[in-house]
Amino acid sequence: MNQKKTEKRIRNLIVSNKNYAVVKIMGRQLKVAEGEKVKANFIDVAVGTQIPFSEVLMVNKGGQLKIGEPLVNGAKVTATVVAHGRENKILVFKYLRKNKSKKMHGHRQDFTTLSITSIEG
Repeated sequence: MNQKKTEKRIRNLIVSNKNYAVVKIMGRQLKVAEGEKVKANFIDVAVGTQIPFSEVLMVNKGGQLKIGEPLVNGAKVTATVVAHGRENKILVFKYLRKNKSKKMHGHRQDFTTLSITSIEG
C-alpha cells in the first residue's frame, strides 16, 4: 500500500467521531468500540461476568484523541463475557525422508468472546 493511502486511512481513523479504544487484553492489543463483540485469548471467568480493563493504550471519544505513554491515565474499558470457544485445529506436519520418520501435531486455541459495554476516559 502506498504512503498516501496509508496517511489517508490514519487521518480518517483519527478524525472519525466513533468512540473506540486500543486495549491490551491478555497480551494482545485490540481495537474495540462500544457495542462491538471481539475475540480475545481465553479468560477463565464465568459467562455473563463484567470485566474492567485498565490497560488502555489509546482512546478516541467524539474526535478527541488521547494517546497514552504507554497507558492513558484514568481510562477504563468494561466488557461482558459472552461465550467461550475453541478455534479450528491447526496441524503441524514434519517429515524427515532420510530417517523415515514423520510427526504430526495439532493445536486448538481457546478464546473468549467479549461484548464491549463502555469506554471511559
